[in-house]
Amino acid sequence: MADASALEARIRQLFRDKLKLEVPSADTDLFETAALDSMMFVDLLVHLEREFGVTVALEHIELDHFRSIERIAQFVAGRVAWAEGTTPRGGRERTLADAPGPYGS
Repeated sequence: MADASALEARIRQLFRDKLKLEVPSADTDLFETAALDSMMFVDLLVHLEREFGVTVALEHIELDHFRSIERIAQFVAGRVAWAEGTTPRGGRERTLADAPGPYGS
């Protein structure tokens, strides 16, 4: 995965081009400033899946991961790095339950 600043730039462009939202800085709190409402949040998840292949079941969403472009970039980088890892024991496909952190066991 690209370095953090390049990833943040891609996410900022996603906000600008797909969500029609200019975010002043990578650490702007998107919820506190009301830049990101519930409908736009769902759109964001769809665009993250399309752009980066990152999927998250609604019951596994932690809003802190999406509070700023900086945090979204960290989340995306972590998910992409995890997805590029090896297949779990037993040869089955990786699922969100296999993921490290609050998503898995």
